[in-house]
Amino acid sequence: MCAQLHFNICKETGVQLDKKQWYEHAPKSEETNQGGKVTILWNQQVQTDRTIPNNKPDIIIDDDEKGTCMLIDVEKLRRQKSD
Repeated sequence: MCAQLHFNICKETGVQLDKKQWYEHAPKSEETNQGGKVTILWNQQVQTDRTIPNNKPDIIIDDDEKGTCMLIDVEKLRRQKSD
């Protein structure tokens, strides 16, 4: 599921992809769109100034143009839905 999500995010943000289908997609640890404004990180640890229980989200979207950084943790989303 994470690979499909990563593939769709890459497509939406303008990252050049080698494969046409999500199931052929092998996420790289770092992808950048053609304009260099959006960076997508796959399974990277986040450094913080304090200890947090989950500092390695599945996907991080860093958008310099909008000035935002989004952390996506799929496992946590699955647990929240089942509760």
